[in-house]
Amino acid sequence: MASDQDFCECRPLGFFIGLPFALLSLILSLIGAIIWIIGSILSCCCPCCICCTGLLNVAVCLIKLPVRILRWFVNKIPC
Repeated sequence: MASDQDFCECRPLGFFIGLPFALLSLILSLIGAIIWIIGSILSCCCPCCICCTGLLNVAVCLIKLPVRILRWFVNKIPC
């Protein structure tokens, strides 16, 4: 895998095409962060809630979504 410096070096078009979608996913990321905070507090108060771990995993995936979308778009554009 290339370093972070090579991420958009020769493919700025993919970065700019993916930017609106990354901004939309940023909203989902904020929702994921709120779910993660609430789920963390809930799992600390009541560790017997096993469903909180699944909810926290979904929230972490939502938080990582903007970066995944940008990388996907950048990788689709040939160098």
